[in-house]
Amino acid sequence: MPSPIAAVIELTEDEREQLESWARRPSSAQALALRARIILAAAEGLNNVEIAQRLSVALSTVRKWRNRFAPYRLEGLVDEPRPGRPRTVSDRQVEEVITRTLEGAPKNATHWSTRSLAAELGLTQSAVYRIWKAFGLQPHRQETWKLSKDPQFVDKVKDVVGLYLDPPERAVVLCVDEKSQIQALDRTAPILPMLPGVPERATHDYKRSGTSSLYAALDLTTGKVIGSLHARHRAIEFKKFLQTIDQAVPDQLEVHLVLDNASTHKTPAIQRWLLAHPRFHLHFTPTSSSWLNLVERWFSELTTKKLRRGAHRSVRELNQDIRGWIETWNENPRPYVWTKTAEQILQAIGSYCTRINESRH
Repeated sequence: MPSPIAAVIELTEDEREQLESWARRPSSAQALALRARIILAAAEGLNNVEIAQRLSVALSTVRKWRNRFAPYRLEGLVDEPRPGRPRTVSDRQVEEVITRTLEGAPKNATHWSTRSLAAELGLTQSAVYRIWKAFGLQPHRQETWKLSKDPQFVDKVKDVVGLYLDPPERAVVLCVDEKSQIQALDRTAPILPMLPGVPERATHDYKRSGTSSLYAALDLTTGKVIGSLHARHRAIEFKKFLQTIDQAVPDQLEVHLVLDNASTHKTPAIQRWLLAHPRFHLHFTPTSSSWLNLVERWFSELTTKKLRRGAHRSVRELNQDIRGWIETWNENPRPYVWTKTAEQILQAIGSYCTRINESRH
């Protein structure tokens, strides 16, 4: 039977220091942090009821850890090993699973599955799955990547990111690009609405009714978008879009455009127009680096929220839908906030390249 009198807790300096360290543990170790707070409160001379009230825990919890600490000290606060089935997978087998997954492939496939690797190594499928999950291995997934070969990559990244993080005064920064060849697609049968337990359903085949090209300029500060739709995406259309921007931006503001290296942005006609409009300043992203242009994020939202599941019987209907979406966006614009510095981006790319190169040896 436990003693009805609460154990007196007196701490050494080392014990107090360790308990205070445990009490500051993050959420992943809050059970140990709570036990440490109970003992620290007991060392202040509080009784069990007062400790339970202060920490909002059950009185039985306070008694348990106070009584365990008294004889066993710090070791008494650590969870004891729990009974259960002995471990069946050895460290050597775990290492073998990881090595085979990362460095090999089955004879009849490009990658391992839990079933094929389990059969190869004589393990259960669930054991392979648990090891993969513990080490973040996903052989069934593949992502694409591409590094820019632009010789001015570093300078361009610093220029564009510097513009994002510290925009110039009395100027507007616009992220510009064109989303070309947007197809007006109509399903061959009506789209069936969503029902309880049944998702919306559309036929896999469709009818094409032409294409449209959208030029868009995303205001870095406000999030508003200037859009212009054209049948084609040549230098002529880009010049018209520059004229649209020129009319939309107040005359007293400088205009900084972030855009890619498309040939339509650098023709003699465009160069002459820019010379005649000196308030326009062009900042080119590196080749193969569309991720650096914030308007691409807006294009992604347009695609997922309007175009991908839409049905349009004509280009006119498609254009009306896009214009309506832009108007709705501009009623409550949400600017995208760039947070990474150029140095952080370059360091991350450098680290990734180093890791990839080392993995080949």
